[in-house]
Amino acid sequence: MRTYEVIERIDVFCDAVPRRRARADEYGPLVLFVPTGPGWPYYARPRRGARPRITAAAIRAVRARQRELIIPESFEWIEQTALEMAAAAAEAGLEVQPHPLMVLSAAPVVPALPVGVTVRTVPPEDPELDQIWAVPAVAFGHPGTAIGEAGPPERDKIAADHDGGTIEMLRERLRSGHSVLAAAFGPDGPVAAGSCQAVDGIAEITGVGVLPSSRRQGLGAAITALLARDALDRGVRTVFLSASDDAVARVYARIGFREIGTAMIAEPSAG
Repeated sequence: MRTYEVIERIDVFCDAVPRRRARADEYGPLVLFVPTGPGWPYYARPRRGARPRITAAAIRAVRARQRELIIPESFEWIEQTALEMAAAAAEAGLEVQPHPLMVLSAAPVVPALPVGVTVRTVPPEDPELDQIWAVPAVAFGHPGTAIGEAGPPERDKIAADHDGGTIEMLRERLRSGHSVLAAAFGPDGPVAAGSCQAVDGIAEITGVGVLPSSRRQGLGAAITALLARDALDRGVRTVFLSASDDAVARVYARIGFREIGTAMIAEPSAG
């Protein structure tokens, strides 16, 4: 399949996934996904098909609506499908971040695991589900690949703060098959986790995170490879992900992914 065809399939996926749990409101050249029930909020993105040119004014209008709804002012898109979006987002006051967009192009290579660590998919009723779901929160709170002190105590603190509704919603997504969750387990419980969701033969691997105290052991790569293999076994034809940066992209390349484009995220500056 040609690269532009793969990018088009991924763009269809990114437009379809939010529609399962959100209302799609169109604002000129953009579509804003508004949550219709419990769960995490989605983003705004370029409207598919023929659309007016994306301008800073259009982005500002969506940002105003996001503030009214008290949802994150977040925009996501693929650069190759909306070349004017990045400049318009920057003009509208957002910080634009590019990320390597990668697709699985070979059988996933599972790296060797450290002694005492196992990696598996997680069933809906797993008793450690709250701890597993807390792992990426700790990992993304300490971005990058550097080894750090944050580990099981921080994970358990976040897990204790989870409300029952969030975990039950996650269990339902796992029961329905809309999401697959995988984790790496050491002597102190889950130390890495990631998930995958599929629609119409396309799957995205997201949220792969490793506790800083357990980094640089190949755990993120092992989880990614397991999720990719699981997706292929379920009949998925296209498996993709977005790497946080070029260093992480090189890790995914060793598993069997190749870069085909650029995933873009625009949000207000943290400062």
